[in-house]
Amino acid sequence: MKEGDLPYILEIENVSFPNPWHEMTFRGEIYNQPISSPYVIVFKPQKKVIGYLVFWQIKERIQINNIAIHPDFRRMGIAEAVLHQVLSKIRGAGTKFVTLEVRPSNVAARSLYHKLGFDVLGIKENYYHNPPEPALVMGKKL
Repeated sequence: MKEGDLPYILEIENVSFPNPWHEMTFRGEIYNQPISSPYVIVFKPQKKVIGYLVFWQIKERIQINNIAIHPDFRRMGIAEAVLHQVLSKIRGAGTKFVTLEVRPSNVAARSLYHKLGFDVLGIKENYYHNPPEPALVMGKKL
């Protein structure tokens, strides 16, 4: 992810989430390396950013903070393929555990995470706003 990708990322973010991240949040992720790993997903035929993934690595743990695919490219297995690739890469680097938070109402994301072997570990009450909702904390041992 680079600053030049931000207009595309913000477009995807704004159509994907009711409480989207701000541009400065993404800028912070770009410049918070080596902890933050922000990536874009590019559709090569059009050289177009169609998605992104941001995760943090702290010692042997990974926290997936944000992932989204442009609505025109959803339901094609892109997020699953990207997560498989990332999980394989971090497993090879010695990561032992991966966590993330997801809205209980986000059935598509929960289904994907479950398919990838994530389990619900707990609930964070009052985590999301607009609309208010708890977060399911999901995790996967690598």
